[in-house]
Amino acid sequence: MRMKSSPKLRPNIWDGLLAAVMLALAVAGGVLLWTGGGETGDLIAVVSVDGAETERVSLAGLTAPEERTYTHNGYTLHVTFTAESAQVTASDCPTQDCVHTGAITRGGQSIVCLPARLVIQLEGGAADDGSPDLVIG
Repeated sequence: MRMKSSPKLRPNIWDGLLAAVMLALAVAGGVLLWTGGGETGDLIAVVSVDGAETERVSLAGLTAPEERTYTHNGYTLHVTFTAESAQVTASDCPTQDCVHTGAITRGGQSIVCLPARLVIQLEGGAADDGSPDLVIG
């Protein structure tokens, strides 16, 4: 019994064209990811409770630190907003993760208090690509 030999595969023009298109898409995607993080505009702190937005604080308009108190789910958080940052300065939640987060200063950063079900997230502003996205500990 004679076995069939496999056909000889040779690249053709369509294979080269497909490879060129895939390479162009990969380069374009990389360029978009590399340059797409720079947000502009005023820095705004968005306060959400139980997933629903409750307040927006424009940080650009603040000339002095502004302290606000939020109470939800049996916990109280004291938050300080400045022209450059937002920070939970005190809380009566058990783990104090929201206090230990420290000040957030650029768009995309957030402070989360799980026991109080409260999130403070910054939007807008100029992205600072030189600093870390997250600090733990």
